[in-house]
Amino acid sequence: MNNYAFIDAQNLYRGIKSLGWKLDWAKFRIYLKDKYRVDTAMVFIGYIPSQQTLYAKLQKAGFILMFKPVIYDTAGNAKGNCDADLVLHTLLEKDNFDKAVIVTSDGDFYSLVKHLYDSGKLAMVLSPYIKTCSKLLKREAKEKINYMDNLEAKVGEK
Repeated sequence: MNNYAFIDAQNLYRGIKSLGWKLDWAKFRIYLKDKYRVDTAMVFIGYIPSQQTLYAKLQKAGFILMFKPVIYDTAGNAKGNCDADLVLHTLLEKDNFDKAVIVTSDGDFYSLVKHLYDSGKLAMVLSPYIKTCSKLLKREAKEKINYMDNLEAKVGEK
């Protein structure tokens, strides 16, 4: 199998944070490889120059970073919505992978998940937290959805 993972970084970060623990990205990369046979894992993330340490850590763990320029709202909060980029790259890459793992809880991805499921290309939707996972995602992924709320021992920071 040649599976790819497409990861909504902000959604993953916020979902895990809401559980009260931190993700160990290196352990998560190994988990994706072992559990879902993911050879290529793309992280869709807003680019903030001050976050170079994080970016280096992700790359060292084996992730491909797909950056989106960030803009700032009037309160100074960074906005780097990567949803369209994740969908576009998943569809552009679909002939290069056997199955896709989509890591998000965001219902904006329900059409992508439906398309992948219907075309036999969905390995799994991996949602950070069952309580915040979109009902649309749950409906379209059907039996191909798992949650990370019980994975702290496997992929959490010590």
